[in-house]
Amino acid sequence: MKNIICITLLLFSVVVHAQNIRQKHFLLEKNTAISGYDPVSYFSNKPLKGKANLTYNYEGINYRFANPNNLETFKRTPEKYEPAYGGWCAYAMGAKGEKVEVDPENYRIYEGKLYLFYKNFFSNTLDDWKKEEIKLKKQADSNWTKIFK
Repeated sequence: MKNIICITLLLFSVVVHAQNIRQKHFLLEKNTAISGYDPVSYFSNKPLKGKANLTYNYEGINYRFANPNNLETFKRTPEKYEPAYGGWCAYAMGAKGEKVEVDPENYRIYEGKLYLFYKNFFSNTLDDWKKEEIKLKKQADSNWTKIFK
């Protein structure tokens, strides 16, 4: 019985630690990812704001959903719908290994994954990303792995 309790406590502490790391490195606004946008909606080419009453916590990160179907879709395969690089700008992650905030409506689905990008009046990093997408993705993957330790 003691062994079961010890193993349970150890597993619980590992899960809590992993969630804390995710919360530390993900781009969150009021403890919610993607500024409250529904991650599944991006895959229908129409980013929608999620509803507060349709919130789901996946490994310490809160996501909101526009409708119950999207919530259930996310629950089945959350890793498919989570944004790359914790929701930070993919271009900045690739070019400099930096965490830069994004415009949640400035995105690209590439190889089945959601990438978000910074955008303002003078600059749209999605345009820059597309010019060197393969190279920048490889660099961003490497940089994110270093950050996410």
